[in-house]
Amino acid sequence: MKIITKLSQFFVGVLFIISGLIKLNDPIGFSFKLEEYFSQGVLDLPSLYPHALSIALFVVIAEVLLGVALLIGFMRKFTIWLLFVMIVFFSFLTFYSAYFNKVTDCGCFGDAIALTPWQSFIKDIFLLILILILLFNSSKTGRCFKAKTRFLIMLATLLGCSLLGYWVLNHLPLKDFRVYKVGTNIIESMEIPQGAPVSKFEMTFYYLVDGKEVAFSDKELSSIPQGASFVRRTDKMIEQGYIPAIHDFTMDKDGFDYTHELMQEPKLALIVTYDLHRADPKGMQKIRDFANKAIVSGYKVVGLTASDDQITQQNIQTYNLPFEYYTCDGTTLKTIERANPSIVLLENGVITAKSHYNDLDKLNL
Repeated sequence: MKIITKLSQFFVGVLFIISGLIKLNDPIGFSFKLEEYFSQGVLDLPSLYPHALSIALFVVIAEVLLGVALLIGFMRKFTIWLLFVMIVFFSFLTFYSAYFNKVTDCGCFGDAIALTPWQSFIKDIFLLILILILLFNSSKTGRCFKAKTRFLIMLATLLGCSLLGYWVLNHLPLKDFRVYKVGTNIIESMEIPQGAPVSKFEMTFYYLVDGKEVAFSDKELSSIPQGASFVRRTDKMIEQGYIPAIHDFTMDKDGFDYTHELMQEPKLALIVTYDLHRADPKGMQKIRDFANKAIVSGYKVVGLTASDDQITQQNIQTYNLPFEYYTCDGTTLKTIERANPSIVLLENGVITAKSHYNDLDKLNL
C-alpha cells in the first residue's frame, strides 16, 4: 500500500501540474470554456460570466500549486483534501457535459489534448480513485526537503505562475496548440480528401395519421397511408464522417463568402476582433496605426468580427479605421486568436505571423 500510495502521489501531482500549466499557457482560452459552462442552457450562471477570466486564472494556478504541494509533501492532509474537493467538482462538470451533451470539450488540457466529455469523465473518476487512496493513506505519502525549503518552493511556484499568467494575458500563449498556428495553410486545412468517409444520418419522418402523429423511417416512406399529412422531419447522425482541421472559417460580407478570394492575396493582414463591444480601446487605436502602415507596405487589410453591422460601422467611424470588416463565427475567431483585437498575417492563405496588439512594434511587415 505504501508503494501504491507513493505512485498515486507522483501520478496525481504530475498530472495536475501538466494540466494546470497547459491551461496557464492560455488562460483566456480556458475562460471561454468556463463561459460555455456558465451560459444559459448549461449551468445557467450569468452572474459568473463577467468573472470567467479571473476564475480561470485562479483554477489553473491552484492546479499547479496543488500538484507541486502534493509532490513535495507540503501540508499533506490539507493539500489532499483540496485535491479531493477539486476532482469531485471536475467530475460533476464532466459528467454533466457528457450525460446532457452540453459542452463537447471540457478543456481539461486546453487545445493540446482534446478529450470527449466521456473521456474526461473517465479520467476524472480514475483521478478520484487515486486521490481517495491518498486521502486514506496520507501518512504514507512522501516528503521532500525541509519545511522551510518546501515553503520557499511553493512561494516560488506561486510567483512563477503569476508572472506567466501576466505575460500570456498581455501578449500571446508561449506555445500555440490551436489549428490556426503559424505555418497553417487555411485552404488546404479546409479540404476534404477524395474518398474520405462521409457522415451518415438516420432520417425520421412524422406524419399525421387519423389524428395521431406517427413516425416513419426513410425506409418506410412507401408505407405511409394516403391522406396522411407531413408534420416534421428529424435527422440523427449515426456515423461521423471526416471533419477537416478547419471547417468553420468564413469571410462573409453582404451575403457573399469571400474566403477563397481573399486567401489568394500574396500579402493579407487580418484584424481579428471577435467582439467589438469588448474590444480594448487602446488596442483599437494601435490597430488603426498598424493598418495604415500595413497598407503602405502593400498589404490588403481586412477585419474579421462576429459583431453586427451597426456596431461594426460605429467602430470604423469612432477609430477612423482604414479597412472593412467581414463576418465570421465568434467561436472560430476566438480560436484563431485570443487578444481582442489581434493581428494575423498571411501569404497566399498561409499564416506567417500572429501578434497581440501590445506587440505590434515587433511585427515585421
